[in-house]
Amino acid sequence: MSRTRFAVVLATLLTFVTSAFAQVDNYKDIKTPPLRSFSMPQPKRIELSNGMVIFLQEDRELPLIRGTATIRGGERDVAADKAGLMSIYTGAWRTGGTEKQTGDQLDEFLEARAATVETGGDVDSTSVSMDILKGDFDAVFPIWVDVMRNPAFRQDKIDLAKTQANTVISRRNDQPNTILSRELQKLGYGANSPYTRQPEYATIASITRDDLLAFHKRTVHPNNIIVSFIGDFDAAKLEKTLRTAFEKWPRGPQVAKPDAAITPATPGVYLVEKDDVTQANIALVHPGIERNNPDYYAAAVMNEIFSGGFSGRLMQRLRSERGLTYGVGGGIGANWDHPGLFRVQMATKSETTLESIDALKTEITNLTAEPVTPPELAQAKDSILNAYVFTMDTRAKALNQRVLLEFYGFPADYFTKYPSMIEKVTAEDISRVAKQYIHPDKLAILVVGNSAKFEKPLTTLGTVTPIDITIPAADAGEKKPAATASDAAGLALMEKAVAFAGGRANIDAINAVLRTGQMVLKTPQGDMQADVKLLTLYPLSTRTEMTLPMGVITQVVTPEAAFMLSPMGSQDIPGSQRDAMLADAKGEYLAVLKNIGSPKYTFVAAGSEKIGDVEAQIVAINADGASTKWYLDPATGRLLRSVSRSGGPMPGDVVTEYSEWRNFGALNLPTASSMTRDGQPMASVTLANIEVNPAVDANAFAKP
Repeated sequence: MSRTRFAVVLATLLTFVTSAFAQVDNYKDIKTPPLRSFSMPQPKRIELSNGMVIFLQEDRELPLIRGTATIRGGERDVAADKAGLMSIYTGAWRTGGTEKQTGDQLDEFLEARAATVETGGDVDSTSVSMDILKGDFDAVFPIWVDVMRNPAFRQDKIDLAKTQANTVISRRNDQPNTILSRELQKLGYGANSPYTRQPEYATIASITRDDLLAFHKRTVHPNNIIVSFIGDFDAAKLEKTLRTAFEKWPRGPQVAKPDAAITPATPGVYLVEKDDVTQANIALVHPGIERNNPDYYAAAVMNEIFSGGFSGRLMQRLRSERGLTYGVGGGIGANWDHPGLFRVQMATKSETTLESIDALKTEITNLTAEPVTPPELAQAKDSILNAYVFTMDTRAKALNQRVLLEFYGFPADYFTKYPSMIEKVTAEDISRVAKQYIHPDKLAILVVGNSAKFEKPLTTLGTVTPIDITIPAADAGEKKPAATASDAAGLALMEKAVAFAGGRANIDAINAVLRTGQMVLKTPQGDMQADVKLLTLYPLSTRTEMTLPMGVITQVVTPEAAFMLSPMGSQDIPGSQRDAMLADAKGEYLAVLKNIGSPKYTFVAAGSEKIGDVEAQIVAINADGASTKWYLDPATGRLLRSVSRSGGPMPGDVVTEYSEWRNFGALNLPTASSMTRDGQPMASVTLANIEVNPAVDANAFAKP
């Protein structure tokens, strides 16, 4: 735009603004003109004879093309004992490559063209998408089709996806708001609902490549797929290409929505005790409605009045007037093909927990009894309608809307009619809907927090039902023969191990050990070397200091507490990870030797296996609930290898090979070892010195 034209535009704008304000004395007198009608070009819809639906939306603004296949069938269609399959399936789908090319080969090919082909999944669908430059369509399109139809699900990528899934499980209780969101879903739908299934280490471990192939075979058929393309292409030519690629693909079984009855929790108070937080996270919940309910529009306007940002009743009354929270919100939820939840949630300081619950209950009751005022109704409608244009202001959004409506079987003009349906809502509609769908007497009240800090006992509200969020161990539920006592052969082998290490008297005299040396950590980016100091105070307290390039990181684990110190400050270690580290401590070399004879430890001979030139004898050890296996040289009692199941953020079978031993006074202890997890290199340790019974600082295990 030239400077002259810019000046003209600016002058015109100033004239308009000046004249508009010159005609009124108060901003409230400014008349807002009616919203202009707005429409966006709609995509072309094509339905193939095999049931596949295709949408094509030309957009010549940039030389880019995006294609997506949206496929019916998601996490809710997975058996309960395979919970978590969707994350493994979608994680190993694209990375596992196809029958023709590995995922790594695809990476190299696509990265050279700045192109992507990705897979994803949700509660009711999966997807395969591609983003490319227009000129690369002929090269990438066949790959996109091949990934969709012929995935290989290579085992190494399945194992990687499982590791990632287990990491998510290990961290799921770190954040109170995450706990709140998860547990309120269970209260609203029922703990056994397909919409609330929770992956566990055991369910992830049970998932096999055959499971992934079976899910793919069950869901990926043309009559379950909606294909959409947007970008710089000729629709007629692309239609021909897609027909050639998919027309002859035969139909398969139709994926049906699971029959999932909603069984909400009994109304009452539920508590997740979390003693490491200073705030209480609160939710009140009961079942909601579906999107196809005729009352949805009135519910949407009601939600805006109730919880529409800073103008909503909740923010005005609980934040602005009473100062109980920084943020609060909620309303009637409406999902596309199954009921949503009515829920209201907020966070408040621990000392105002019961006051906040009472305030939320009051506002919910008021919503069913307090009339909607004309200004509230007008502002709510204006907010919804003024924001509406931004839901379809691009061709890509218009395309996504059509795919959404097609997927759930809604009319193609649903969003076109949306504004007029909102405009028709009356104050009487809102009062009726509030009374019909909001039930203050049927609410489940969920609190995540430190109940010792609440201003009054939570039992003031009635009976409190505790919710246990403990993460089951990786081997929970496995049928293993539990050793109730040691056997003679196992104890005989362990006595040889005691003699090799220095004898019973010397081992019993150990109270603490300080090990110093170097550790090499194996990471995807390469080896990382660290100086390490490991202080063990028996029976179960450990302090590990690692000096890394980014600074010193210290981990302290005791039966009472667990925390980490780093250049970023102090941080509590999640309970699940602390439990895993304590289990590792129970299986530590000297800890095991010190507990021979303890009723909490058992030792059973479990066969033999050749390690190098030695026919090692195996001892299965139950170390106070932690399982490990020792492979001993039967002639000397020297420990050659240990195998244990590690928990924490990266669970797996950890194998430790002991290669060097040295004398430290009367004791003979390992000084060099290497570890693998599930067959992958994990770390190696070389100790320069071991000090037995060092002076221990009284604050070494105290949190600063």
